[in-house]
Amino acid sequence: MAMSNRLVMRQGQALVMTPQLLQAIKLLQFSNIELSSFLSDELERNPLLEADGADSIPSERSVALEGETRGVGDDAPEAFEGPREGDWAGEGLSIDSASLSAELGTEISNAFEPEGPGVSPSGPVEALEGAGLSATSWNGAAGGGGADGEAPNLEAYVAAQKGLHEYLADQLALCCAGARQRFIGRAIIDAIDETGYLRESVEDIAARLGASAAETATVLAIVQTLDPSGVGARDLAECLAIQLRERDRFDPAMEIFVANLPLVAKRDFAQLSRLCGVDEEDILDMAAELRRLDPKPGRAFGDPPTQTLVADVIVRAAGDGSWHVELNSDALPRVLLNHTYAAKVSAHAKGEADKSFISTCMQNANWLLKSLEQRQRTILKVASEIVRLQDAFLAHGVEHLRPLNLRTIADAIGMHESTVSRVTSNKYMMTPRGMFELKYFFSASIATTSGAAAHSAESVRFKIKQMIDRESVDEILSDDAIVARLKAVDIEIARRTVAKYRDSLRIPSSVDRRREKISAQREHA
Repeated sequence: MAMSNRLVMRQGQALVMTPQLLQAIKLLQFSNIELSSFLSDELERNPLLEADGADSIPSERSVALEGETRGVGDDAPEAFEGPREGDWAGEGLSIDSASLSAELGTEISNAFEPEGPGVSPSGPVEALEGAGLSATSWNGAAGGGGADGEAPNLEAYVAAQKGLHEYLADQLALCCAGARQRFIGRAIIDAIDETGYLRESVEDIAARLGASAAETATVLAIVQTLDPSGVGARDLAECLAIQLRERDRFDPAMEIFVANLPLVAKRDFAQLSRLCGVDEEDILDMAAELRRLDPKPGRAFGDPPTQTLVADVIVRAAGDGSWHVELNSDALPRVLLNHTYAAKVSAHAKGEADKSFISTCMQNANWLLKSLEQRQRTILKVASEIVRLQDAFLAHGVEHLRPLNLRTIADAIGMHESTVSRVTSNKYMMTPRGMFELKYFFSASIATTSGAAAHSAESVRFKIKQMIDRESVDEILSDDAIVARLKAVDIEIARRTVAKYRDSLRIPSSVDRRREKISAQREHA
């Protein structure tokens, strides 16, 4: 067969992912924090964009629901927009000196004028500065600020919080006499994590510093005597042993007790009594002593800052029994396109490069605003459909949570499953029953024995927890017993599924639960 080159025209369809489309997809899956960071970068790159101080809320931002979506709720409560022009909170509180003088019966200015002839207003200030004080000493402002009537910056007088490493280093300087020991000690302190544990072996630290393992271990023993007690331990047993030694409670029986922490966790006090050579009453006292210790001595210094969740959607009960769904105005992005500035810049643009840059910035800004509006509409659509389908959960609780998947929501609102998945990632809904991630409302289906409507996995998990919470010492439910009780209420479930749900709830086995309840009874007796 002869081979030759030829031109052939073919017609086909292909999805082209433009940069604008990629940006819209990326914005859809961003959380509030990620979106704020992205918009901050865009404000720096695009001079035509500016942050809006007021709430930029789309007109279609709320939906009233009663069984089915009724459309846009016109009676939605308006979000608080902050103080308007002329309000005292926005303009600063002003006081009329004439009216205040009439109230006090004296001239206000006289109260602040120096007494006696020949005394200038600057005289007292100069006298104070000569005595080591300045005019800013009275208003608390640093660097001469505050003279214009602004409140003092109290943060300038707050001491910086000392971290765990700095706190240990200050003590190490007093405990180690030689520079070599202080050098090794600082390396050990640097290897301690935020909970107070040493996460690097003594051999590795010694090899890195060129010191002997014995010398490094000696310095580690010094570090372990520092405050907080238990710092520098390599595991939980060593951490508890350090604290017990400082309390003079680390006797041979307690040493065996600490060395068998897995048995302590299982509350196998009979086995511990045989190992330690003491009766069970002493074992209970030793367990109580252990509970008074701190398993993470460094957490007072190393706790990360708490990140407060901000709801993307707020659901409120309406007076007619329906649910009112709206976007959280505080979480909405506030970015505007400054058309006035864009017109001025365009009028003064001279070269083609300048005009092309302004045109590109204008297109990017317009597309960004459209993507943000589309993001808000999509979140509202998905959240409204979730509320419509999970109406029983909002009204009666988790036992009435329906099984739900992404395809059901996608078919109802006419979108793809991947779009619904992006919307429900890292988005939160505030309901009368608390704040939930949107993904919480999607649960697997558990079949029924009678063929009726299926139960959601989350509601079954909640029933299992309720059963275990109500059990007594004389009637501890095994996994088989839980399966039998669930079948009695028309829930078809396997034993391994019950065990999986119980593990996800961090509930121990029936043997461990019986042991815990018996020991708790003995402690209270």
